[in-house]
Amino acid sequence: YNNDHLKLIGEPPWQTMNTTLVTQSDCPDVKVPIFLFFTIGLASLAENVLVVVAVTCNRNLHSPMYYFICSLAAFNTIASLTKTCENLMITFADVGHLEKKGPSETKLDDVMDCLLCMSFLGSISSFLAIAVDRYITIFHALRYHNIMTMQRTRAILGVIWITCGMSAISMVTFFASTFIMICFVSFFIISLVIICFLYVYMFMLARIHARKIAALPSSGGRNCHHQQRWGSSMRGALTLTILFGAFMVCWGPFFLHLIIIMVCPTNPYCECYRSLFQLHMVLLMSHALIDPTIYAFRSPELRETFKKISYGCSSKNLPFFL
Repeated sequence: YNNDHLKLIGEPPWQTMNTTLVTQSDCPDVKVPIFLFFTIGLASLAENVLVVVAVTCNRNLHSPMYYFICSLAAFNTIASLTKTCENLMITFADVGHLEKKGPSETKLDDVMDCLLCMSFLGSISSFLAIAVDRYITIFHALRYHNIMTMQRTRAILGVIWITCGMSAISMVTFFASTFIMICFVSFFIISLVIICFLYVYMFMLARIHARKIAALPSSGGRNCHHQQRWGSSMRGALTLTILFGAFMVCWGPFFLHLIIIMVCPTNPYCECYRSLFQLHMVLLMSHALIDPTIYAFRSPELRETFKKISYGCSSKNLPFFL
């Protein structure tokens, strides 16, 4: 089939494939009220913009880990903004102000699909970069500042953004190809395995290291300082593990949706799961809403910066925390 002729506003290519290839099913599509998408989109947009502003303005947060977190928040911002704009297009199309199959509307929807794909690729790439950064922080602490320089961090972020942008354009352009869909799902699975391996390995070695520290004879303040530094690194790793868990819960059902399309595109039982597509999109958008909340609860530095930004906005005196 020709994806360009079939696509409707608000239906990404994987949803168009869903409605095109399936057979009849007793499971009706679950519809989510449009205002719920708007509410989640606007709230997550505000939260993630706040994270970007906090990391950008607070010089104490100008470190590789927070730069990667800022990148993650920026990708979440793109996802929230994209889905909010797409919902606006759906609303205007429903009242007759836009054509659902118009060439301009279809091209605009393709752009938004590219941005949504880029936000996913960027999110998981940022998680991968954060996992590597935490590994180096914990197990190569003495060489960390030589390995993870700010120049190297900016280069990594540049590669992530350029690669994700180009990959997203290719995925949306050739999504009708089974090969592209397999690559999309494979990237998710491979990245998931690498990140899980790094975190499991980190916590296993951390447990061994903690026992060694406990077995050492007390050496006063030096030993206490070492334990505090180690504990701080592990808290950071735990926070990022929670973030990654939230990512899996929110994005996992969507990727299961893609896998089902590849494995059983005409099976009516699989269609029952595909009928939950809009709920999967709600979860996907909720990920951008959950992340900043985890930052606020788990990171004292960001929490303090959020308070200062709120105080600065109310007193109209923003530069005080620079």
